[in-house]
Order: sequence, then structure tokens, then C-alpha cells
Amino acid sequence: MHSPGLCVELTCLPVSGFPQALGTLICPPTKNLQNDLDLFLDSSNSGGTVKDSPNFKVDEDVAALRKALEGRGTDEKTLIEILTQRSNAQRQRIAQAYEKETGKGLGTRECALTEIFASRSNKQIKALSEAYSAATGKALLEDLKGEVTGEYGKALLILAEGKRDESIVVNAGKAKADAKALYEAGEKKKPDEDIFIDILCHRSVPQLRQTFVDYKEISTKTLQETIEVRCPHLEKLLVAVVKCVKSVPAYLAERLFKSMKGLGTTESVLNRIIVGRSEVDLLDIRAEYKKRFEHSLYTKLESEVSGCYGDVLKRLCGQD
Repeated sequence: MHSPGLCVELTCLPVSGFPQALGTLICPPTKNLQNDLDLFLDSSNSGGTVKDSPNFKVDEDVAALRKALEGRGTDEKTLIEILTQRSNAQRQRIAQAYEKETGKGLGTRECALTEIFASRSNKQIKALSEAYSAATGKALLEDLKGEVTGEYGKALLILAEGKRDESIVVNAGKAKADAKALYEAGEKKKPDEDIFIDILCHRSVPQLRQTFVDYKEISTKTLQETIEVRCPHLEKLLVAVVKCVKSVPAYLAERLFKSMKGLGTTESVLNRIIVGRSEVDLLDIRAEYKKRFEHSLYTKLESEVSGCYGDVLKRLCGQD
């Protein structure tokens, strides 16, 4: 059940990597509109363009969607093929089965939650929680508990508490011990994801940076590579944490690049990063963007956004 305070931002919106129309397809109708929408979405209506798929198998569709969404990049062709060729009733069964299997709702803005809580400091998370409470009259953590479940939910809720160790002193022995624990957890037949969650969501940034160095000395892979292979349910969140530990501006520059890659532009990402970081580290994000993608953020915005909206974003961004 989605809480009202999060619905506007977190539901009925596109899953990152494919068009907004498809995000709408997998969003269940709100209670107030259910009766009216049932008239339009009734798959028995002979005038409709979408009908029940005669060979519908929910488990096969969920498996195909997971492969399309959880791999490197998004397989838009598969998403479009499945979600446009199933009736509304079938799509809701897919959404329910997907959430049960992965702990993630297809309609929830998982990418937004990941970006926000992986990249914010304790102080920023506290300010966010206070603003959310003032705007909605509800506790952010309580609403999040109704939105996310499974291992992803466990990790996200730890980050959302805003209690990461912020010590600047590095304990070399602890870094080596954590690196060893992460390596052993990843080598198990079934990876011990709790170890990854505990270390990556609690340790300080300087401590984790040393742990990453020590990890590479005992493994043929970087920690990020291990997470990508061994922690499919946590990959996007924990990889985001790893990237933010290394450099928040570089991570957000990558998010901006992906939001403007391919067909269409994810305006919510542009708004959140450019507006939200304009008084924090947008100069650093601009520098990372140009270094990594060989053109300026301002130049990219000129080709992607227009009108008053584009003018506002470009003014906030500033030219290099």
C-alpha cells in the first residue's frame, strides 16, 4: 500500500530507462479513480487495442522483466513487448509477482530513492526528513517502510536513518577486516548480503575508501564488480553507495548523463540534481560531467531542454 505523501513523487512514474507511458502502464489505479478506470481498462472491451494475452505466464514475464531491468543498461525492447501486450489485469499480476519476488515495486521511483539516500550526508538526510514531515505531517521513515521491502528495503532504511559514521579517522585494521569479511561474504555459494549492507551502509566515507583499496588487494575484482555479479537484489543501491563513497559529484554527473541519454529526458532527475545541488556542489558536478563525457553539461542542456524550463536549468547550471 502506497502512502499518500510518497505517491506523487514515487508512484505512477516511469521506471528509469524507459518511456513514461510504460511507467503508467504498471501503476495500479488509485482508489478514487478505480471504478471509472475499470470501464476503460476492461480487457473484454472489443473496441480496445489491448486484450488478454492468450499465452500469459506471469512467472515467465517477471523473469524477462527482471533480466531487462537488472542487467547493465535497460532492455527497452523487452519492456515494451511485454507491457504493451498484456491486459491491465495481467499487468497488475506481473507487478504484484515482481514485487513479491524482488521486494521492489515496479511503480516506485526506486532510482530516485537510491540516488537520494546514497548521495546525501547525515545532515542533509535529517533536513530532508524534517521538510518531509512538515509538508506531509508524517514521518519519512514510516512512509518508506510502506514503500520498500526485502534486502533493498533493509539497506535503504538504514541509509534513510542518516546515522552513517562520520569520523574522518581511518582504522587500518578495521578496513582490512571489513575487506576480508566482504570478500568472504561474496565468495559464498549464496552471498551474505547482510555483511554488504552492514559495512557499506554504516562505515564512514574515509573508512570505506580504505576498505575498497584493501579489498582489491585480496580479490581479482573491485568491490563494485563483485556487487554487480553477486548481489542482484542490491546491485543498484550498493553500487550507488560505492560510487558516492568515491565521489558524489562523479555519481551525480553520471545520473545527469543517463537522464538525457536516448529518447526523451527524465526531467525529475534534472530538477532534483541541478536545483538541489546548485548551492552545494554543482560546479564539481559540471567539472566531472565534462571530464567524463567530453562536452559540457550546459551544452547538453541546450540540446535537451527548451523554453522557460530550459532557461531556468541553464541559468542554474551556468556556462563553463
